[in-house]
Amino acid sequence: MPDGSALATIARLLDSGAVRVFVDRVFDLEDAADAHRELEKGHTRGKIVLSVSDD
Repeated sequence: MPDGSALATIARLLDSGAVRVFVDRVFDLEDAADAHRELEKGHTRGKIVLSVSDD
């Protein structure tokens, strides 16, 4: 499990641009089943993100 020190190191790498995250698509949380189907296709070129809203 990550510890605080490891998470701080990861945050610094992300903030500096040394590590970049590629997002393929963003789905609303209620469309999680669609997001899962997209992953099962095996053709994503980045991360699939579920968007959670406090609305």
